[in-house]
Parts: sequence; structure tokens; C-alpha cells
Amino acid sequence: MELSTPSFTDFDLPKALQKALDEWGLITPTPIQQRAFPVIMSGKDVIGIAQTGTGKTLAYLLPIFKQWRFQQTDAPRVLVVVPTRELVVQVVEVVTQLTQFMTIRTFGVYGGTNINTQKDILTGGVDFLVGTPGRLMDLSLDGYLRFDSLQKLVIDEFDEILSQGFRHQMTTLLDLLKNKRQNILFSATMTDEVDEMLDTFFNLPVEVSLAPSGTPLEQINQQFVEIPNFYTKINYIEQQLKDPQWERVLLFVSGKRTADLLFEKLEEWEPGRWGVLHSNKSQNYRLQTLAQFQEKNLRGIITTDVMARGLDIRDISHVVNIELPQSPEYYIHRIGRTGRAEKTGEAVSLIAPYEMEFWIEIQLFMDQEVTPMVCPTDLEISTRKMDFEIDKKKIKFLLKRPKPSEGAAFHEKSDKNKKVNLGGPGKRNPRKTKPTNRGVERKRSAKKK
Repeated sequence: MELSTPSFTDFDLPKALQKALDEWGLITPTPIQQRAFPVIMSGKDVIGIAQTGTGKTLAYLLPIFKQWRFQQTDAPRVLVVVPTRELVVQVVEVVTQLTQFMTIRTFGVYGGTNINTQKDILTGGVDFLVGTPGRLMDLSLDGYLRFDSLQKLVIDEFDEILSQGFRHQMTTLLDLLKNKRQNILFSATMTDEVDEMLDTFFNLPVEVSLAPSGTPLEQINQQFVEIPNFYTKINYIEQQLKDPQWERVLLFVSGKRTADLLFEKLEEWEPGRWGVLHSNKSQNYRLQTLAQFQEKNLRGIITTDVMARGLDIRDISHVVNIELPQSPEYYIHRIGRTGRAEKTGEAVSLIAPYEMEFWIEIQLFMDQEVTPMVCPTDLEISTRKMDFEIDKKKIKFLLKRPKPSEGAAFHEKSDKNKKVNLGGPGKRNPRKTKPTNRGVERKRSAKKK
């Protein structure tokens, strides 16, 4: 007996919501959407653990809007907190498209823009509010954001919010909220810090887990090639971009300097076809660059880890790690930009000799060995090196990556890997220090005298 293919019609959504999905061309819900829907509908607090690219935004929006009823209030009834301004824009766009046949006032707030304009709009009334922690806290403390009508709180990418240093802002916001509300949290990893916040502010949440968090997506073909230095990596990229299959590409580097350098080179080869994103770029520039890429006016983007979390960019054919990220977790988030919505994707990592040790740690972290590629025989090997490739001390520093937060392992490791320390090299041989009792010794000496 054949099982019927799941459909959004199985959710028995209101006509206005189903019509929006139909016009969007969405027919089949993703696994996380199927699993989260009944739990969120129950009204209980929910923790959703799922990999990037699995449809988490619709997973919480659909049950929220199915339960939506008109209410005479100007204060937000739903608050969605996300880590970045780009993600605010993205969620607002999804909500706007999903509620196009409903009467819902949606607004997004984030830093870097005129707060007075945001205050005016909030004064006029908002039903569905999306924002970053810092700006939400500022608006609430100034008295322009009230939570007395709040029914549902959604925190998306909670681990990333905390890792970016927004714990104080989140604690302040949660203290301001009324107790009678439904909490919905989505995160890719569960750290001790996340657990602590859950114990304090959530009420016996139900966990909805799609898969062991952090395991690589099956629809992504991962490969790596050993490249001697950064300038040879640039030559490799130039060579591969001659392949028309590399049609929509994300190139990840670790710093702003290397991002700008690579952008200059790509502009020489393909003028006007590339964008670059990092923290020195203005908000307007970043949003315009993302819009151009979404509209396929750009072939690709060079970026730091600004884009490694949360952004839903469709049809990325290749993700290339020109430099490795600062932690194994971010490797997962980077490659998760491709292979989305049940499509296949390619992830290629270019590994220099000084990165090999950390590359091994990433594979241990995933509990998966990545397929090596043979370096092209016709690749031009550059003798020019970056400063950090010449300075051995700097290379040694690069290898000492930040340790993953304790308790943040993505999945239960096999017995053979349980003894492997996934922290940086410095973690394997911690310096033993003796506790100092200098104050006690001074007191003893004084008594003897």
C-alpha cells in the first residue's frame, strides 16, 4: 500500500492562508514543518532543533496564522526575535507574502536605521513584529513597545543570538514579557547557555527534532582540495569559474581583508557579476547586494560568516570555503547555504597546509570523512604569500580556533570518537596551573612577625 505524499492541505489551513501558499507554488511541507505543526498548535512551549535550509520559518508561521483571530489592539500579538538585520528583512518578506490575503500589520525593527521612524510606526499599531534583540530592547525601554497583548514569542537562531553577545538584551526582553504566552524556539545547536535560558524562562518545552543537529546535510556533496597558499586558491577559483555549472556561488573567507582582495580579482575577471558582504559594508549596501543576488543579477557573493546563518537564498549551486571558519559549527552553517529545499548542492573546501589540522577537527566533529579532490595539474601555483602565511606565529594563532561551547555537540558521537577532543590544539594540552594563596601567605608572615 502506497503512502500518500504529504501536502499543506493536510493542515486544514484557512482559505486565505492556503491561497497564499498556492500562489507561492508551495505544495509539500518539509519534515520539520510536519512535525512542528501539531506541537505548536497545542499551545505548549516548543524547542525546534533542525538544520539550516529545512523550512523553519514556515514551520512556526503556519500554525501561528492558522490560529490567528482578529483582536482590537495596537500592541504586537506575535514577536519574532532573530540575530541579524538581514534575517529581519527576510522574515518580514515571508510573513508579508504569506498574509497577503489577511489583514495583519507586520513590521521589522533593527539597528543602523532611524529609531524615530520605527517609534512612529509602532505608535500607529503593529500586529506582527520582527526584530533584533538590541533594537527591541531600546524601543521597549523607551516606552514605545508594549507587550501586554503578546500571545506568542518566537526566538529563531537562539544559539546564534547568544553567541553574538545578546544575552543581556534577551534577558531584559524576557523579563519585560507577560508570563501568559507561548514560547517557540528554533536553534541549530543546544548549548549550556541555551539550556540555562530555557530553564529560567520556558515552561516545560516540548522538543521537536528533525535530525541530530549538526550532522551534514545528505543532499550536499562535500569535497576538498589541498592548495598551498591563498593566491593559488584565487587561481583555482578563476579556473573553476570557467565551468558554467558554477552558476550561483557563495565564496566564504575568514576576514574582511581577504574578502576585499578576492572581490577585486573577481571584478577584473567578471565586472559587475559579484558582490562582497562583511561588517564594514553599510546596511543599505548589504541589503541591495542580497536583493541583486536573489534576483540573479549577480553570479555570486564573497562573504565572511555574516551570511553563514539563517538567510534563505534559493538555488545556490556551490559553496566554497576559501578559508576555513572559526569553528566546526560554522562550517555546517556555511555549507547549509546550498542543498536547500530538497535540492542537491556542492560544497568545496580549499585547504592550505596550515589549515589541515583544523580541517581534520571539522571532519571529526561531523563524524564524516570528506572526499579529497586531486589538485588540477594545470593549476598555476603562486609563489606570492599573504602576510599571515609568511608569519609562522600568525599561522600558529590561526590554528588555535575558539573551542566549541561545552555541551554544544551536535550529536552523540560513536564510541571510537568519544575520546577525541574536538577543541583547538591548545585544548589538548591545557596548561596546569596551581591555585595561588598569596594573600594567605602574607597573613601568616605578618602573624609570625
